[in-house]
Amino acid sequence: MNNHQDSKDGARPFWLGVGAALGAVVALRIWRLRRAWQTSPLRPSEERLTALVTGASSGIGMVYATQLARRGFNVILVARRRERLEALAEQLAREYRVEATALPADLSTDAGISLVEQAIASTDTIAFLVNNAGFGLVQRFAEADMDKHLAMVRLHIHATLRLTRAALPGMLARRRGAIVNVSSLMSFYPIYASSTYASTKCYLRAFSEALYQELAGSGVRVQALCPGFVRTELQEVSNVERLRLPDWLWMAPEAAIAGSLRDLHDDRVISVPGLGYRLLATAAAVIPRSLLYTAGRLFGQGRV
Repeated sequence: MNNHQDSKDGARPFWLGVGAALGAVVALRIWRLRRAWQTSPLRPSEERLTALVTGASSGIGMVYATQLARRGFNVILVARRRERLEALAEQLAREYRVEATALPADLSTDAGISLVEQAIASTDTIAFLVNNAGFGLVQRFAEADMDKHLAMVRLHIHATLRLTRAALPGMLARRRGAIVNVSSLMSFYPIYASSTYASTKCYLRAFSEALYQELAGSGVRVQALCPGFVRTELQEVSNVERLRLPDWLWMAPEAAIAGSLRDLHDDRVISVPGLGYRLLATAAAVIPRSLLYTAGRLFGQGRV
């Protein structure tokens, strides 16, 4: 009897400790969620703020612009295709009663980047920047036109750097803002016939992570959005369809943007929408490189 009583008395502190630990975890989670909401760039604002979205004429950019207009942001839509931009601007202004501006520009050129920098400088309410403009290039490096490689570097890296630098001072002064750099799951899996694309997307992820640390506590959030297979025009022109991937691997752009916005609200710097893709991104750190190279070569050879 005494032994039984002693065991019960001994177990009591253990379970009290477990309960206290669980309580502390829950309390910390609640505190972090509350703090995330208080500093979220998506929280309501008394003034009408502006979002600038590049690559807004289709796919991820178009859906991101639509979601931000739905949340009350005025939007500046940047892409090369004037007719599509103007049609989208008219639609967003009509449906969500926001100011929507079409700004045709080719961000693979200095003139195009300068035009958007001027728009940022003349708009003192920029609080959201989505660096989404980009294109795919599926070709062996030695066979591809060097001008295409250089255009990709200018578009993915040079334009992102300059537009981020242009938008940041105003966001920091307001102590509120968000910058989303659209990277790719391929930043974790550099593969055959995508050398420049994968490396520029790796840059965007690393740049976002470093900038995230610099801006901690400033009220400005940064995210690298790393989607997997999303049904957009980019995937169509990148010969991904030739692989005949199963439907369950594909994600609608609306789902990818919903995941990005949730992660931005929770202040997660790396956003990989979709549980399966998050597992793949995590696995990339432990997969032997020789296996990754073999898989990447087999995958890439199916696209060229």
